[in-house]
Amino acid sequence: MKYAKLLLSFILTIVIFFVLNTKMGTIPPIGKFLNPYNGIWQNEHDESISGEITIPGLKDKVTVHYDEQLIPHVFAQNEHDLYKAQGYLTAKHRLWQLEFQTYASAGRLSEIFGETALNYDRSERRRGMGYGADQAIAYMKKNDTETLRFIQDYADGVNAYINQLSPKDYPVEYKLLDYKPEEWTPKKTALLLMYMTKMLAGYDDDLEYTNVLREIGEKNFNLLFPDFFDITDPVIPKETDWSFIDVPQTDLPASKVVLDTITATIIKPHPDNGSNNWAISGAKSKTGHPILANDPHLGLNLPAIWYIMQLSTPNHNAFGATIPGALGVISGFNQFIAWGETNATRDVIDWYKVEFNEDRTKYKYDGTWKDVTIRVEDIKIKGKENYKDSVLYTHHGPVVYDKNFMSDNGRSGYAMRWIGHEGGNNQKTFIEMNKAKNYDDYVSALKYWNAPAQNFVFASTEGDIALWIQGKFPNKWEGQGKFLMDGSNPENDWQSYIPQAYNAHTKNPERGFVSSANQHPVDENYPYYVFNDGYETYRNRVINDYFNSKEKFGIDDFKALHNNNFNLKASELLPLMISEMDTSELTEDELIIFNEIKNWKFNNDIDEVGPSIWRQWYGKLRNLLWDEFDIEDVAMMKPYTYQTIYFLKHHSSHEYIDIVETKDKVETSQDLYLIAFKEAAERLNEIKSEKGDYKWLKYKATYAGHLLQGLPAFSRFDIPIGGDRNIVNATSENHGPSWRMIVEMTSPPTALGIYPGGQSGNPGSKYYDNFIDDWAEGKYHELNFLQSETTTAAMIGTLTLKPTN
Repeated sequence: MKYAKLLLSFILTIVIFFVLNTKMGTIPPIGKFLNPYNGIWQNEHDESISGEITIPGLKDKVTVHYDEQLIPHVFAQNEHDLYKAQGYLTAKHRLWQLEFQTYASAGRLSEIFGETALNYDRSERRRGMGYGADQAIAYMKKNDTETLRFIQDYADGVNAYINQLSPKDYPVEYKLLDYKPEEWTPKKTALLLMYMTKMLAGYDDDLEYTNVLREIGEKNFNLLFPDFFDITDPVIPKETDWSFIDVPQTDLPASKVVLDTITATIIKPHPDNGSNNWAISGAKSKTGHPILANDPHLGLNLPAIWYIMQLSTPNHNAFGATIPGALGVISGFNQFIAWGETNATRDVIDWYKVEFNEDRTKYKYDGTWKDVTIRVEDIKIKGKENYKDSVLYTHHGPVVYDKNFMSDNGRSGYAMRWIGHEGGNNQKTFIEMNKAKNYDDYVSALKYWNAPAQNFVFASTEGDIALWIQGKFPNKWEGQGKFLMDGSNPENDWQSYIPQAYNAHTKNPERGFVSSANQHPVDENYPYYVFNDGYETYRNRVINDYFNSKEKFGIDDFKALHNNNFNLKASELLPLMISEMDTSELTEDELIIFNEIKNWKFNNDIDEVGPSIWRQWYGKLRNLLWDEFDIEDVAMMKPYTYQTIYFLKHHSSHEYIDIVETKDKVETSQDLYLIAFKEAAERLNEIKSEKGDYKWLKYKATYAGHLLQGLPAFSRFDIPIGGDRNIVNATSENHGPSWRMIVEMTSPPTALGIYPGGQSGNPGSKYYDNFIDDWAEGKYHELNFLQSETTTAAMIGTLTLKPTN
């Protein structure tokens, strides 16, 4: 009996050991995770910011001063050492994030999460993310080996940090997901840049528009999806003279739209990915110095998207927001200039129907058959055999949809033409911008930028302000790229590109300011076709009206504008809804809600109920209005916000006002207002029961979620901040101003900055989310712009990186 008990105890010990150290499904190996020597407990320490570290490959020592915000101020003696140091320090504080986002870009999440991520991985492979990264590396090998060497330096720095780690030092996410860091390569930086390109220029609706055109006809399509809205306050001022452009737009061919049906499309980036930026001249500044501001609107994530650094050599000194994985400062300033970006949302993705021969080895083009090429995507799946996906490529690009993926037509497919697949040298733009000293240097740096299309704002200590809409843009014929095109017709190809010098831009405009907020880039006088893909129409008007409202502005005015919560969209429709709705049928509870919204002054502040009522009411109304677009198994696109409101104000008797399901009645716009309000009131009362009230703070419930959304312990919830989409303070539930920067062009510049997160990627660090509360309150931190490597009282630690010999 004694031996039986001993044997049973031994077996149970083996079982417990196996269970605690084995990953079962989505559950991590708990034993490893909780191990006091190697597990999560090792991740509670704060970052070391003092001492000496040996880095292989350095040519000279690098001095890194940390300030109280954990911002590293890096002083290297040459650019190669600078980028090694940047890679090392980024990995030191953001390793898991740095690597994870390239797994996402490459379509490799199945290696971490298993088969549940397979469809996502297939989408990214078929989108050509890896292909585009390969093209970028090939371009640099051929045309710019210096930049490629800098990228290799960055990789060497990342790997120097990884090679110093033991398993107990791995960031907590590796332990939770039971995998380990791998070697960083230049391709991973290329993948990160492809990820940026996708997130900011990967939102296209050509296939949805094709379905809409087929369903509603050309006349209604042009009404609901015009190339220009009736109010256009473009990025480049309307009075701009384009007479210097002498390269004509491509002639309109006789080709016809392919009216195919597609039931669903691949996942697209967040539609609110955008930004604000502006700069005022010295003449409009209270101090006489130009002032520049930028606030990119992206996901509110933890770890935060941005990592702030000062990067200095004897030849340049740049400070601002970096993106883990990319070299240099992305949005920031140096001793002479400041710059920032907003999404230009130009249409640089087109779709072509491709017809294959019987064995799908060739495709029809210009009356002949051309060979397809095949890129075999070997997708590793944790715990299972690899999945091989053969993606066909044409001269247009990858065939994303075919009989093997989201389509059932064996003899045809839909190929994507995307500027992101064409290679190029985007990284050089930021390397050169970090060193730029004046307007000419800024323009020269922009020439390398292909995609995503960006509105680059500029200001200098010399007094210049400017804005270029930069990207590599096809010179399209009128209407090209709206709908699915016949891939066999050469006239549908991109015939040429707009010369870079003819990209829309402005320098020192007479009005004394430049600005962009993702609105239409130009007015109708610009001589090239610019497709309206739903350009923003509210934030930009608030910003431009603000700078037209008085003669002089200062830093406090910039802060106020960043945090402006005025809801112009609501102010342009809500009075009509209130005046035209029949209130006689409202219940007592509904009348209370009606009176609350009636007294609202259109500010989306956290203690207001008006924004919550508006959001519910408008959302219900929009769904009722565009019910004709709710077609099962057909990918459709509803009209954009501005045209929705325009339609309600100017076409109140149109057939689309009627609700499709009510066959015995023809509804008016007044009916829609009432029905939508009652539905909204019902939902608002439910929210009140759930949350205690429906003030904007609780209704919106802004949060910064960990990149692994299943980790609430590593996220921040109920952040007290106002705003919303279409508002200058564009903070919605988990999207908004990811970095706020204000730079005054003194000599040297003085700057403020803040973002919703913290410098550390370690959830156990006090620097993980320490900026969020100040960001929510509209506060800023002074950016300590050191002019030499001599330490100051603002610095709290110094780390020296030394060569191995």
